[in-house]
Amino acid sequence: MWIANAIGGAAVFLLGLITRVAKAGWLIAGYNTMPKHEKAKYDEEALTRGIGNLMMLAGAALLLPLVALPFFEDLPVPWITASWVLFSAVIIGGLIYANTGNRFRKK
Repeated sequence: MWIANAIGGAAVFLLGLITRVAKAGWLIAGYNTMPKHEKAKYDEEALTRGIGNLMMLAGAALLLPLVALPFFEDLPVPWITASWVLFSAVIIGGLIYANTGNRFRKK
């Protein structure tokens, strides 16, 4: 079961890293389908940095139980469950943060 956490966490972390470093706004759902006049209202650098950080933090939440792997032959279910609860909390909290206060709008 921990292998799914490792693969999923690594994929989310890698996509977040690509979004942040390569300024890949086309990876952000909703933003990539906006017309150009709507995209002009947003600071793409701040948006890709913020969403990239959110995705890297969420990926790290899934990878966190792997730290305990050397101490257990097989990770106990509570570690895996806690990582998914933390992952969900990061995503929900990040979405609330991103969608309140016009954080990524150009000034």
